[in-house]
Amino acid sequence: MTRLAVLADIHGNLPALKAVIEDMEALQPDQVIVAGDTINWGPFSRDVLELVTSMGWPVIRGNHEFYLLDYNTPRAPKEWADSLHYPLPRLLHRELAPDWLGGIAAWPDTLCLCYPDAPPLRVLHGSAKSPWVGIYPISSDQAVEELLAGIEETTVVTAHTHLEMDRIVGRWHIINPGSVGVPLDGMRTARYALLEGDESGWRSSPRQVTFDYAPLFEEFKRTRFIEECGVLGQLVVEEFRTARCRVHPFLVWRNTQSPGE
Repeated sequence: MTRLAVLADIHGNLPALKAVIEDMEALQPDQVIVAGDTINWGPFSRDVLELVTSMGWPVIRGNHEFYLLDYNTPRAPKEWADSLHYPLPRLLHRELAPDWLGGIAAWPDTLCLCYPDAPPLRVLHGSAKSPWVGIYPISSDQAVEELLAGIEETTVVTAHTHLEMDRIVGRWHIINPGSVGVPLDGMRTARYALLEGDESGWRSSPRQVTFDYAPLFEEFKRTRFIEECGVLGQLVVEEFRTARCRVHPFLVWRNTQSPGE
């Protein structure tokens, strides 16, 4: 039997990552996989990258890695040039470029894991369509099938939504370990999943780990994150404080009530 620890959406939250590593020591997984969004949002992107890479874990890119890779390139959407509404790509680039550009540019967008005692397993960040498009617990079966079109493996690990999921849709078993760094279900604990695989398939056991948020908020204060990012920065900090989604609802409201402002 193969045992995997699957981490995702660390988002620069070093205290959460350290707590998860400590929790994993008792479990002794055969391998640790990181399913994207290692950086951004939290204030410790560089520290998290250094720790993750020092462990030698396989890592795929999520959409937040593309905030770094695509910023100031022809690939970047034109709105990213507006630092008032999109301050995070600029801050991320300032923190990590040029040191980490080459390494992250070589990360894969997906992994196929082929262990001898279990069926092949596909690791994505969002979906087969895009790292920006996720599969939610409330996504319809039809939507899920469209988002996984072309995926041959019957077990799929996905991330991006920050919501735990263990779901069967059609021929796919879909597992989302939740977010290490930014849980969005109101519970302030770091999440990851332990997967056990044999000839009958893969089984997921969710893990929840408490950690001290104080160093996170102290670093936000030290780096003047809210002053740098304004309203968006305040909402990001509130996502950590409340474990609830704040930024996306605000952007929807703003674009509906005051488009272009």
